[in-house]
This record gives sequence, structure tokens and C-alpha cells, in this order.
Amino acid sequence: MTEFSPEGITHRRILKIAIPIVLSNATVPILGAVDTGVVGQLGEAAPIGAVGIGAIIITTLYWFFGFLRLSTSGQTAQARGKKDQNDVSILLIRSLAVGLAAGILLICIQIPVAKAAFLIAPVSPEVESLASDYIRIRIHSAPAAICLFGIVGWLIALERTKSVLVLQIVMNGINIVLDLVFVLWLDLGVRGVAVASLIAEFSGVALGLWLCRNAFSNRALLNRNRVFAIVELRRMAIFNFDILVRNLLIECAFVSFLFIAADFGDVTLAANQILLQFLHITAYALDGFAFSAEALVGLSIGARTRSELRRSVIYSSMWAGIGVLVLALMFAVFGPFLIDLMTTASDVQAETRKYLPWMVALPLIGAPSWMLDGIFVGAMRTRDMRNSMAISVVVYGLTLLVLLPAIANHGLWAALLAFFVARGITLGMRYPALEGVAA
Repeated sequence: MTEFSPEGITHRRILKIAIPIVLSNATVPILGAVDTGVVGQLGEAAPIGAVGIGAIIITTLYWFFGFLRLSTSGQTAQARGKKDQNDVSILLIRSLAVGLAAGILLICIQIPVAKAAFLIAPVSPEVESLASDYIRIRIHSAPAAICLFGIVGWLIALERTKSVLVLQIVMNGINIVLDLVFVLWLDLGVRGVAVASLIAEFSGVALGLWLCRNAFSNRALLNRNRVFAIVELRRMAIFNFDILVRNLLIECAFVSFLFIAADFGDVTLAANQILLQFLHITAYALDGFAFSAEALVGLSIGARTRSELRRSVIYSSMWAGIGVLVLALMFAVFGPFLIDLMTTASDVQAETRKYLPWMVALPLIGAPSWMLDGIFVGAMRTRDMRNSMAISVVVYGLTLLVLLPAIANHGLWAALLAFFVARGITLGMRYPALEGVAA
């Protein structure tokens, strides 16, 4: 069957891409819980705080290079649609080269970065000392962790999401086992958690390279002038810069959300933090369908097949719609029970329930923005994504100015929903131009 036979884009194909991603994402919070749980067995508060703050700093540093997954996915899907196997292989090598260079850079600047992080988030001397040990060890996994962004994006573009699932399970499985060995058996404490993550991430990139091994047999990789063509590297840099700006803007919105919530007191801050876990669940669930849109939209645009582009958008969005309806219903029915599982503090439970309706509405309202993100990544319309996010952050800020003084934390949640609505509308307005590329 050719890529675009009448049966080329089907519901089965959408689910074949999406379901492994959803399952893969489900392993992420499990690892975080184990990291925290093993140091929690030491009977002291400082190691728990150190692992928490150290992991946040490292994750944030790596996250700055998350654009590599998006750009690799979109460009590779389009090269695949053009049936340019040489370019498909070359794009993997370019992403690995960027990942390696970025990782080495982070290792070189680790000391000033860590000092700056502790100035922004001051902690006790004991926690800072332990967290510094964690960072000094874990930062050496930067080349592997950032290269993995490119590998995962490349596999998604090829619709090999089962490989992504295997990669995630193996890497997190190794991490969990080593957590138990290094912390509970060898008594290495916080250093043990860092070493476990370091080994797991290098094991992950080794497995990822093996899963991509067919790409390395392409003779086009011997042509260094083509692999590192200045024009293509400049184009890749523009795409990556647009996505980096977009990611920084979205991070500003969510960080400000937490900072503003802190002004309402510890109880309201805790309530918002609990409800944000519901948001993470929604994002993890919708990622699968957004990734399916990335792969198939990119494929359609590369092949310049508008009918299959529309089919990709409609089918993936239909399944995302079903998903958000299920999530909204689950939050409405089981939300109070989930809240009680997350906290035993009666005042926090009561406060969280007050704002639960916002989280029932958010999956329904936010779904278009999540799906359009995937669609625009596949189309590599990164400038539209950057501009849309800039407008949405402005809408978010204006909504805060108007509603925060009047209705306090309800105004904060209303502003977050306005942020998602603005993203959906601004990207939706640019969708006709996106279809024009496939004509």
C-alpha cells in the first residue's frame, strides 16, 4: 500500500501512532515518584528537597533544547512525504550534532548556571550542597538527554511510536532499578539518584541510536557538504529559534501562574498545584493525538496532498475530541476523589474543590490549541506558532489585569483559559494558509 492510497490515513493509523505515546507519557510521573520515594526512605527532609530542586534545574536546562524534538519531527515528516530518504537520514544526523554540541555547552557552563539558579530559588545550605552534588553529576548526561529529543522527534515522524514507548520503558526501568540499588542498597543518597539518571539517559541514547540504525547506512551521510549545508543549517536554526521563543513564552505564562497563586496564601497555592496535575494528565493524554497530527500533516505537506492533510487533521482531532470529553467527565465525576487522594489536609481539599470546575472546562477549551500545535509543527509553520504564543501571552496578561483584582484566584484560572482560547483562535486563523502549502 502506498503512503497515500484511499486507506492511507485511517482511524487505525491515528491510534497506532497515538496510543504508544500516551502509554509512554504515563511512565514519566512514575519515575518522578520513585526518585522522591527512595530518598524519602533516608528519613530526612533535605535529600527530598535536594532531589526536587536539582531535578527541576536540570529538567529546565534540558527543556530549553526541547525545540529539537519539534523541528526534527516536522522536517523529517515533510522529507518523508517528498520520498527523500537521503534527507530523512541527514536530518537525524543534524539533530544529533546539535544535541551533542548543546550538551557539551551545558557541561561547560554548569557552575554559573547552578549559582544563578540558587540565587533565583534560595534554599537552605544543606539542601543547596546536596542539590549541587546532584547537578554536578547529572549535568554530564546533557549530550545524551538532548540528543534523545532529536531521536524521539525522528521516530515520531516515521510513525515509529512503539519504538518511542520501548525507549521510554527501558530508560525509566533502568533508572528505577538503579535508584533502588544505589540509594537503598549502596546508600549513596542524592548522588545515587543522580548517577542512576546519568546511566539511564546514556543507556537511552544508546538504545535510541540502535533503533535508528538503518539511517546510518545511507551513503548520503558521507557527503559532508550536504549534511552540513549552510543553507539547511540556517533554515534549521530559524525553525529552532522560533520554537525556543514560543517555549519561553509558554513557560513565562505558567511560571507567573504559580507565582501569582503564591500571593493568595499556602492553601490556595496548594489547591492550584493539585489542579495543575490534572492539566498535566490532559497534556499527556492529548500528546498522542498531537504527535499523530505532526507526523501525518508533515507527510501530507511533503507530498503536497491537501486531501490527506485535511483527513489527518480531522481524524486526529476527532480522537482528541473524544479524549477530552472523557477527561472532562472523569474530572467532573471523580475529581473530588482524586483531590482527596492527593492531599489529606481538609482546608486544601475544600479550596481545591472550589476551583475544580475550571479544570473540567479546561480540557474542552484547551484541546484546539494542543491539536493546532501538533498540526503547525508538522507543517513547520514555526513563525505562526511563535506569533500566536506572543499574542496569547498578552491576552493572558490583560485578562489578569482585569479579573485578578475582582475575583482573585478565579480570575487567575479565567486568565489561563483565555490563554488557551487565544492560542486556539490565533492558530486557527492561520490554518487556511497552512493548507495552501499542500496545494
